[in-house]
Amino acid sequence: MPILRAKEQPPHAVTTLDARVLRHDAHYGLSTLFIGDGELRVPLVEAPIGAGIRIAIDARDVSIALSRPMDVSITNRLPGTIVEVAPLQLPFVRVAFDLGSVRLYALVTSESVERLALEPGLRAWAMIKTVAVGEGAVFSDRLPRPRRWPRAVPGKPEPTGR
Repeated sequence: MPILRAKEQPPHAVTTLDARVLRHDAHYGLSTLFIGDGELRVPLVEAPIGAGIRIAIDARDVSIALSRPMDVSITNRLPGTIVEVAPLQLPFVRVAFDLGSVRLYALVTSESVERLALEPGLRAWAMIKTVAVGEGAVFSDRLPRPRRWPRAVPGKPEPTGR
């Protein structure tokens, strides 16, 4: 079995997205970003609410679960559909998720692909361990807009949140 040497990094892909800052939580040192297909919690960013930032998600930082992950420490979990399973140099396989408006990549082993029976069309969860936040602002016309809460309807309770 060949040994992966330090200078031989596994192949990977990076998903780069424009995100909108939704809120900051100083108590936990986290910010919430909206990416169009959901929200991501990242280390506190120095950008005002509503500002645009560019983020990068390395495929090596994305894990896959077949059922909704609940009792895990990974905060960022998004449902999607597997659209591609691309074998790379052993033991690696690049899996592409369609999250709706975003294509997200995960790098897993061929053993995991076989054990989980990963194939295009399968619904699964992408679990994102880390997100890199880029420098500089993104223009607002490129940013995803979160869906607004519906206005209050007489006789119905007000929605809570945002």
